[in-house]
Amino acid sequence: MAQYNKTIRLFLIDGSTSGMIQAELSNWTGKVYRVPRILVSSASDRMDLRGAGSYLLVGKDIANPTRDILYGGETEGIAKRLRQHLDRKEFWQEAFAIVSKDQTLNKAHVRYLEYRLVEMAVKAGKASLDNADMPVRPTISEPDAAEMEEFIENAVLLISTLGYKGLDEILPEGHSESPVFAIQAARGANARGIITSEGFVVLKDSTMANGEAPSIPQGIANLRKSIMDQGIVQESEFGHRFIKNYLFSSPSQAASIVLGRSANGRTEWRTESGQVLKSFEENGNGIL
Repeated sequence: MAQYNKTIRLFLIDGSTSGMIQAELSNWTGKVYRVPRILVSSASDRMDLRGAGSYLLVGKDIANPTRDILYGGETEGIAKRLRQHLDRKEFWQEAFAIVSKDQTLNKAHVRYLEYRLVEMAVKAGKASLDNADMPVRPTISEPDAAEMEEFIENAVLLISTLGYKGLDEILPEGHSESPVFAIQAARGANARGIITSEGFVVLKDSTMANGEAPSIPQGIANLRKSIMDQGIVQESEFGHRFIKNYLFSSPSQAASIVLGRSANGRTEWRTESGQVLKSFEENGNGIL
């Protein structure tokens, strides 16, 4: 799919980057708001937040602090629903609300928007979901669905611009152009990965060491246990295997998880030709 330049307008409602922000895209009928939890009471001041829309609540997952936790919803009154979630849900620290400038989103539209946002979050796999019941695809005409897909694409772009990338795919289109780095070591570690602008992605079917060094940092040991408990890594005849691509915050975190010990990812990860990641970066090679 061709990519085109975009013009995005950000309005800092209270003059602060940490406050409520309204984002718009040229020639688009939608708007996205970032609403910090502590400013939810001010949301009612925005006329378009009193109407229908879909929203995401985002916070840190207490069970796994390296991941976010997310809840997707829809409502006929965004501001009112966000106030209700102050009591109903404790985890979230900010909300992203998607509305239309011309009030053309009906109930079926916002339900479709909710359904697709949650579906995209599941596919991206970056956040834990707080939705007890997964949204069901509403009945919507084919032309309306096509229009909503374009609407959603723009909404996700603005959500990402506002700082939340939990809906973006771990490996974006074009990742095959990036070199693959690998680690092969003792205790069954045999992993491949790709550096991206968000961190380091260990690829599906990689294996991590079956055991851990006595000196392993506790945080790394806890994260290894967490990804095993979540089923991201499973025991198989091939060892402790990643069943899907998984994003780590850095090459070193990824290498430490794979090796079961403290590790410098910039020297542990190597290309097929033997070039270490440190050399790759210092030579000015780009990343995704």
